[in-house]
Amino acid sequence: MLLAYIDESGNTGDVSKGGSTSHYVLGCVLVDADKWSAGFDDLVEFRRRLRDRFQLPVRAEVKANYLIRSGGPFRALGLAPAERALIYGAHLDMLAGIDARAFAIVIDKERNSTVGTACFELAWTTLLQRLERTTHYEREGMMLIHDNGENDAVRRIVRKARRFMTAGSMTGNGSIRVDAKNFIDDPVPRASHESYFVQMADLVAYAGWRALVPPSSSVATVAPAETWQRLGSAVHTAVNRYSGGVPGVVFR
Repeated sequence: MLLAYIDESGNTGDVSKGGSTSHYVLGCVLVDADKWSAGFDDLVEFRRRLRDRFQLPVRAEVKANYLIRSGGPFRALGLAPAERALIYGAHLDMLAGIDARAFAIVIDKERNSTVGTACFELAWTTLLQRLERTTHYEREGMMLIHDNGENDAVRRIVRKARRFMTAGSMTGNGSIRVDAKNFIDDPVPRASHESYFVQMADLVAYAGWRALVPPSSSVATVAPAETWQRLGSAVHTAVNRYSGGVPGVVFR
């Protein structure tokens, strides 16, 4: 069985009204259930090393926004941008080390003329299509674990996908049925500060966005466009093998 950890970056608000991001992004980390325990232990040991070097508490929540703005638990540490960049990249390095995989869904809101619920559903449906194809070809069941928030909306979309979902054909001719029959039970919401894997999904989401949309010079001191490359062999390239683009980053 596969465990899919999901978190978002950006928001679904109307860009023209200000205060909203240009893109809405979902990051996903896939972990084989049989490897979860060893992977978790490795992450705990990794966080202990960060504590010893940077005084970052083992249970502190690590999010892209905190790293970039020196917020959350980083505010009191006074770490330089280069140190926060090291922490960001080291987290992504860990995913290959624990045999996890990662990918991102990036929605350009202006390109799709979509905001709000429509944007949210487009992102999640695109994600679920890729997850369903993963379960189909790998003949695995899958449980979804997502950051606590839009729990009812996520559950509704996943239940609908289990009953009926379509995706574009690889040949480009029409669409095919890809009902998510291998999804196990309803998606499980988790508070991100209680899950290293959900935090990893947040870092994946932001790195995926910046792989397509270069950051400002100040943000680039912590999360340059090349941050996505730190995933290395952990990139789940199957999600856009045929559509192309940055491997592992699905652009809509």
